[in-house]
Amino acid sequence: MKNKGMRMHAGSIDTSAMTMAGLNLIQQALSIYDSGLRLVVCNRPFRDMFDLPDDLITPGARFEDTIRFLATRGEYGPISDIEEAVRTRVDQARAFAPHYMERLRPDGRSISVEGSPLPQGGWVTVYTDITRVKQQEALLRARSEELSDKVLSYAEELSATNRKLEATITALEEAKRQLTETEARTRLTTEMMPAHISHVGRDRCYSFSNRKLSVVMPGRPKNILGLPIRAALGEFAYAAIQPHLDAAFDGTASVFEFNDEDSSRRIRAAFTPDRAPDGQINGVYILSMDVTEETQARSALQQTRRREMAAQLTSGMAHDFSNLLTIIMGSQSRLQRMPLPPDARDLVTATLAAANRGGSLLNRIADITGAREWNPGPADLRAVLADLETLAAPALPPDITLTIRNEIAHEALMLDTGMLQDSLLNLILNARDACSGAGAITLEVAAVQNTWAAFTVSDTGPGFSDAALDHALEPFFTTKGGEGTGLGLAMVYDMVKLAGGRIWIGNCATGGQVSLRLPLRPAPALAAAGLVLLVEDSPDLRAGVRGMLRDQGHAVIEAASVDEALALLAQLPDITLILSDITLEGGATGLDLLARLPRGHPPCRLMTSLPKTHPLHEQACNLVPVLMKPFTANGLFAFLQSEGHSP
Repeated sequence: MKNKGMRMHAGSIDTSAMTMAGLNLIQQALSIYDSGLRLVVCNRPFRDMFDLPDDLITPGARFEDTIRFLATRGEYGPISDIEEAVRTRVDQARAFAPHYMERLRPDGRSISVEGSPLPQGGWVTVYTDITRVKQQEALLRARSEELSDKVLSYAEELSATNRKLEATITALEEAKRQLTETEARTRLTTEMMPAHISHVGRDRCYSFSNRKLSVVMPGRPKNILGLPIRAALGEFAYAAIQPHLDAAFDGTASVFEFNDEDSSRRIRAAFTPDRAPDGQINGVYILSMDVTEETQARSALQQTRRREMAAQLTSGMAHDFSNLLTIIMGSQSRLQRMPLPPDARDLVTATLAAANRGGSLLNRIADITGAREWNPGPADLRAVLADLETLAAPALPPDITLTIRNEIAHEALMLDTGMLQDSLLNLILNARDACSGAGAITLEVAAVQNTWAAFTVSDTGPGFSDAALDHALEPFFTTKGGEGTGLGLAMVYDMVKLAGGRIWIGNCATGGQVSLRLPLRPAPALAAAGLVLLVEDSPDLRAGVRGMLRDQGHAVIEAASVDEALALLAQLPDITLILSDITLEGGATGLDLLARLPRGHPPCRLMTSLPKTHPLHEQACNLVPVLMKPFTANGLFAFLQSEGHSP
């Protein structure tokens, strides 16, 4: 590697030497100064033309010193104040403006001076000896007495103009090269962005695109230059953006979001008018981004906040109502033990039944407003649906059939199976009630644009009424009269929103239909099974965690104290993971276990029920990942997977 580096360095030196040799062969003198007015490079004709000393042709020489040397020697003719002349030329050089000029040197020779600025600062100057050209012009003037003074003047002007034109062409070619490089860099930058950047002209056709439309909105064409925006987006998406596009052509910028049903994506778009200096709108700049996952997370967070607010509002009322129900039920129980007329006994029984129903209603309210979370874990969708069919079958009468069709190919998805089964079972039972004893219920499961997992329950009942379509998802709305609580669909809606999904209620050709769309998340590959050392002082907790680990394919060996755990670790080299509680038998803690682990020990993770503000908990979090108790099997799986554990 060292020799290779030396060869590369030698090649660089050879290239520089060859470049300088080439510059020395050209007839013109050339110099390049940087933005600090210091010499970068010059060729031999530059030194010879002005007879410069070595210190002024060495890289790093100051432009100011070269001008002072030339002015002192009379290069610019008689000068009364040398320093003022030097200062003036230095100020002109700092402006870095392209220029062309011709001047007569003290030795009688004429030179042209052509300067062009460089994009990174500084400039390059080319000096050409035009003495022979000037002599030819003088000879032409002397030998062409028959030519009028006007023709001679035109010839001289034409010659000077041609030289200036050549300098201008050179500057334009350099500007064109810089513009081409800038355009290439700009296009590369826009194409690397995870968003569609485009420009639509006054004819509403695309005049620029970074070719990301098909990425942000799958199914759209990739090459859309010259294509009308309506044709590129499709009628549905165009209808969603048209009001904002019209406003942008009227001069109003906007940022908005819309659902693209063709790709099942949530899109955020920014429209900015392309306003000319005279105020005319020449088009609209458009920035489009796929914010589907962001929207899913935002929806889940909003639902969690709403539930927290609802819990705060209802907890006090539920507490008082529960106390009142307790008093009523206690009084009615005492009345039942008294000798009462038959009619009064029936009233007492009815009152107790109503009080019990109120207690059940309180429990349902607690389910909605209580601390529920969407805890997805790897789930075999086929097994989940099979269990659902087993749960629903006993509740369906013989004349109602249930058909489940699964078209999702993924073997395992990230789902909260408990909440999902509860919601689907709720929908199936609602469909059963709608069928009034006879009919068919269908559950269809399908992937939508590889973004959503859609669970659609339809029935052959009468369908939803207009009122139900408007209010079915609201708590306490029911069409079952006194038989319903009005909380079933509200709980389904709550589950969908906690998952970051969508719910749709409507009617189909056969009856009513409810569709749940949950984020489609294929489960990650399971970590290879290994031997886990479980350190926990509570036998009951140890048994529960042991079952979770075994369900995930791990073998488990157990300990209750630090000493016991270290002894097992020394005897069993096949242990691939240590999962320990912080609080253990004896005086030593899980933190002491960490400190006493031998070199090269397997990964260690801690779990605890201590509050996060406890000193031991805070200290543990600074050392290893910590799992809060209580936790579910899905929570344990996610904890081990997120920490990259691979036993």
